[in-house]
Amino acid sequence: MIGYAFMGKAHSNAWRNVASYFDVPAVEQKVLVGTDLERVAEAAQRYGWAESATDWREVIARDDIHIVDICAPGFLHAEIAIAALQAGKHVLVEKPLANTVREAEDMVTAATAAAANGVQSMVGFTYRRVPALALARELISEGRLGTITQARVSYLQDWLSDAQAPMTWRLRKDTAGSGALGDIASHAVDQVLYLLGEDVTDVSGRLHTFTAQRPGPDGLEEVTVDDAAWATLTLTSGAIASVDVSRVATGRKNALSVEIYGDKGALKFDLERLNELEFLDATAPVREQGFRSILVSEPAHPYIQAWWPQGHFLGWEHAFTHQLNDFLRGVADGTAPTPSFLDGLKVQRILAGIEESSAAKSSLIQLNESPTEGA
Repeated sequence: MIGYAFMGKAHSNAWRNVASYFDVPAVEQKVLVGTDLERVAEAAQRYGWAESATDWREVIARDDIHIVDICAPGFLHAEIAIAALQAGKHVLVEKPLANTVREAEDMVTAATAAAANGVQSMVGFTYRRVPALALARELISEGRLGTITQARVSYLQDWLSDAQAPMTWRLRKDTAGSGALGDIASHAVDQVLYLLGEDVTDVSGRLHTFTAQRPGPDGLEEVTVDDAAWATLTLTSGAIASVDVSRVATGRKNALSVEIYGDKGALKFDLERLNELEFLDATAPVREQGFRSILVSEPAHPYIQAWWPQGHFLGWEHAFTHQLNDFLRGVADGTAPTPSFLDGLKVQRILAGIEESSAAKSSLIQLNESPTEGA
């Protein structure tokens, strides 16, 4: 695994636990890679890795390494993933797939070539593995909502609401690619694609940076990415999805909320109450209609059978374990796990369209000709 900070910690927890709860091939946490020799060694010991290293190129060349898990910043994704795939390693890479559409396209090309040799790849849009959202997809696929007319996906956080919050790599365009757009709008857009099973034909959007400078190690530093983003997406069916994201929404800690509306029903979900899914059946008599809360903790619900008795709820971290279960099953069975790098590219093109629209005063951007620069 390359990277040991926030996502590295979450992925390490999943690697330690996945074989304890799911029937997957045995996995050894062999090498943790980072840039700081002492810190990566400490992290490796804490998170259960047998070794640590600072040169990812040397590690992926080793014959005893079969899987490469990329948790490094976005500007490193393409180089590492392509090299790993060409070395015959199965690859899991954190979202967003890359920092630019061009990088994402190159990654898809490498993944396609590797797949011909039985090498699997997947991008980590982990919220697909939240049981309540997986159940939402099932209900939509079964037609319980009828014809979908509109969707609203919002992802709000507040860790940058304080103007004195310090600079990080996530606030620099050369390392992060974009701000809230790539960081959390990527999740929101992926949920639109995942839940509705459709492509996006055109977008309009706006980006905004509320705090232009933040304290860095050498004084105030320019913030070169967005703090918040808004977008409207048109889907192939004609349904409309609105997306709004922010990292300065005071009081919202990790609020991914989803609303899906059809002519036969509706669904609502909030990640801050991740064990619940609200469902309205519009085919019931009017006097009986209303949103009801489904506690997603039954063995019949996605992934739950591997865990605890009914009502013993799961947390945010469990979705990463579910993700590794699906990834490892794909590796073992020789079947392509999802979301694929192509799915990641679709998200990247939509993000680039939103960025292009914002630069053009929220003009409508058609996605039939894929942008090659941006988000």
